[in-house]
Amino acid sequence: MPVELTILAWSMILLLVHIFAAAHFKTKQYGPRWNMGARDEDLPPLNPLAGRLVRAQANFMETLPIAIVALIGVTVAGRTSEWTAMGGWIWLAARVVYLPLYAAGVPVVRTIIFLCGLAGILITLWPLLGF
Repeated sequence: MPVELTILAWSMILLLVHIFAAAHFKTKQYGPRWNMGARDEDLPPLNPLAGRLVRAQANFMETLPIAIVALIGVTVAGRTSEWTAMGGWIWLAARVVYLPLYAAGVPVVRTIIFLCGLAGILITLWPLLGF
């Protein structure tokens, strides 16, 4: 099995971590009744940590489809290589590091890590562009 699919599987685990981290802190703030309810009521803004986790999840979900296309694309096209694997691992590692940095509110380093992840996606995507 191509390593790119393994990276994709681990990215789904990371997606679950994002979802449950954000949900945990939202539920901690709003209560289990809110979590199990219809969520129709107006609520106060999220506290800073819960808000950052929700935004980190949204950010991950913005880049995830691009990574999915890149990782599956090189696999289906038969264009996998050490470079596509390295790009995938760079992206995934950057995304793992990004979550606690965002949760902690670290500004500049978080952006640099995001850009590293973006570079990883581009490395993986490159062979699909015909180069």
